[in-house]
Amino acid sequence: MKSDFPSACPFDENELDLVREFIVLLRQGANCHLLRNDIILQFPRFRDDIEIDLELSGSLESVLEKLMRVQELLLFDDLTVIQYREGPARYNIFSLAGVEQGTQPVSANSFLEYRELMAGIHPVAPDKKLEIDFDPFYSSGPVVKSAGAIGTGQNILNEYLAGKFNDDAESMQACLLKFLTSRSLEGRPILLDGNVISNSDELRSALKSAIEFLQSVPKEVSLPSLLSSLKKWGVLAGFGDGPERIEKNLTLLEDILNTPDPSALESFLSALPLVSRVAIISPHGWFGQEKVLGRPDTGGQIVYILDQVKALEGFLESMLARAGVEASPKIMVLTRLIPESDGTSCHERLEKIDSTKNSWILRVPFKDENGNILPQWISRFQIWPHLEQFALDGKNELIGELGGSPDLVIGNYSDGNLVASLLASKMEVVQCNIAHALEKSKYLFSALYWKDMEADYKFSLQFTADLLAMNQTDVVIASTAQEIAGTDTVMGQYESYSLYSLPELYKVTRGINLAHPKFNVISPGVDASVYFPHQEKGRRSSEDTRKLEARLFEEEGDDIVGTLEYPERKPIFTMARLDKIKNLTGLVEAFGQDDALQERANLIVVTRTVREENVTDDEEMQELKKMYELIDRYHLHGKIRWIENVSRENGAEFYRIVADRGGVFVQPALFEAFGLTVLEAMVSGLPTFATQFGGPMETIQDGINGFWINPTQTDLLSGSIQRFLETCDRDPQHWSRLSKAGIDRVQKAYTWDLYSKKLMKCANLYGFWKYSGQGEEKKAMDQYCNLIFHSLFKSRL
Repeated sequence: MKSDFPSACPFDENELDLVREFIVLLRQGANCHLLRNDIILQFPRFRDDIEIDLELSGSLESVLEKLMRVQELLLFDDLTVIQYREGPARYNIFSLAGVEQGTQPVSANSFLEYRELMAGIHPVAPDKKLEIDFDPFYSSGPVVKSAGAIGTGQNILNEYLAGKFNDDAESMQACLLKFLTSRSLEGRPILLDGNVISNSDELRSALKSAIEFLQSVPKEVSLPSLLSSLKKWGVLAGFGDGPERIEKNLTLLEDILNTPDPSALESFLSALPLVSRVAIISPHGWFGQEKVLGRPDTGGQIVYILDQVKALEGFLESMLARAGVEASPKIMVLTRLIPESDGTSCHERLEKIDSTKNSWILRVPFKDENGNILPQWISRFQIWPHLEQFALDGKNELIGELGGSPDLVIGNYSDGNLVASLLASKMEVVQCNIAHALEKSKYLFSALYWKDMEADYKFSLQFTADLLAMNQTDVVIASTAQEIAGTDTVMGQYESYSLYSLPELYKVTRGINLAHPKFNVISPGVDASVYFPHQEKGRRSSEDTRKLEARLFEEEGDDIVGTLEYPERKPIFTMARLDKIKNLTGLVEAFGQDDALQERANLIVVTRTVREENVTDDEEMQELKKMYELIDRYHLHGKIRWIENVSRENGAEFYRIVADRGGVFVQPALFEAFGLTVLEAMVSGLPTFATQFGGPMETIQDGINGFWINPTQTDLLSGSIQRFLETCDRDPQHWSRLSKAGIDRVQKAYTWDLYSKKLMKCANLYGFWKYSGQGEEKKAMDQYCNLIFHSLFKSRL
């Protein structure tokens, strides 16, 4: 499967007649640019207005079904340009004019020009515009052959490498031997001794002798004694902690040499102790463990990384022990040091991460062009000028703290991924990127109208950084498959980088190859020590529960807004940052417009603050003022509670308290890449309603263990909650069934242990692939990205 732009029109002649009538309906007298959701909203009107013969009724439904796949309609006076999506990164782009003229194919370049014309931008002549095309750098190597396999890169790569061992045995065996004899851990050689084993024949002979020896020794023999005996055959530490495990892994290696298959290769590589030092990069926001959640740019990503670190350290510790090596994992989270830390720990250079043995937050300051340290927090949209120097300073700090280069670099978000790319290229280590959320998908037309938003958002820098990082990295970790490639009809976040332009700056005709095996879906989990089902009363402090219950429903103070006239009504609970995308004000408005829901339930909103004096971010201030305005406009006094909270532990108990009262949780974001709060609420036992735009469409199975909601229309948002509560009145067991199903869903599919196991499999597999040589293609890719970074990106700073 490859990103493609076929030109055939997907509509037959009868269907085209209906499409023309639909376009007439859409025209409002002026040129307009419609997205998929705008188009779908017109379906009921089209059905009502159109006069159609019975014989064409089937064609109508077929047309509407196909129109669901249209991502964009550009309506000009005498021409309509249609972008029809066949599947991930596969588009039919064509124009439709008069009846006699029919349809005409539209090239990717022409489509970008039409977009710019629609925006009122006089396009630069195609030959004078910088074109970015990454497709030549993906011309060889393994590829995903079907859309359904996107995000399963580990499986694809295992099969590819096993095939190479069959097709080019001599070369691959020599490469594997060199790989195994060149490994060291914390300065000590492991796995195989190259002074004893220098070729594949010697390796086969050594394995045969070592396996025979291992089969003859007692199970209780000590590891030092075992390794002393194995040394004469060139077998060093790292294959296991005792004779059985060492024999198993050496037998897997023997199988790879003789009869290679994907499962043997995966099992063998995943057992090797190739990683003990990890650098996790997250520059923006307030990265700390206390008094930071809910601050601008500081939310689920912080929780994700801290939980990731704790689980990863524990997994690495057990993995290294199973491998029989004397090493302890060390993880450093590289972030920004903020001297004016506002009561947080963000001014401290080093901070040990709670509940870990040797994992740390390492803070490095931002500096201006004169080398002066920036003392104050700045928005994630404004940090780009500081990242290259931050990467250079961070490299030296990491090497000092880790005692050498890390074995794995993990980037987070756009800025962290760019820094990870800079670090990985200089240190020559495996790079893994985690986007969390790509802004390009969150802000409509943000690429097309980038100049209008540049002062506030710096999208020309962010989108360029995204493009570079996602192409340079060895591994992309996504929380869901649709984050990469969307759904059957909706474009994915990464997919949105396939074709776009920043008018008057550059155009991207093939920005990313979704069929590359770098893409892997590894979903995060929830911290089971903090988030657990509300029924587990023995794990809860009754005193804390009473205090927090009073805070949710009864207490008054300047950090609480509203009192409840009928506190016994079912609570509708939501908790998030105050920003436009999280859309808490949208939920308040939906609640305010639904009188029937107000008669049945109260609304409980938890944010970082309810007070203007605590706000420094413009967007947060706008949303905070809007909250007060909505409460007044819809006369919600007595029906809503709005509460400050920055404690993760208190937030976890809030979920359980609301569940005790038979309430629900609502996540009303306009877009959510994954949504950790969704998992937190579900595992606490709260029936959960979450946005249908983004990750919750995979984490939640609609109507089975939660519900999807459309947050763009207030009646659709509140109506589904109302119907659920009505059903619960008729069937008292309905709430319990949904509660249990949500708990089961999270505990079986979304755990940090499972995440850590998959991530380390990735690190080892892609580490071997990187070593085995992705060829001149990868080198050329890095050079191309380096050129764009220095000539284009840095010129925009």
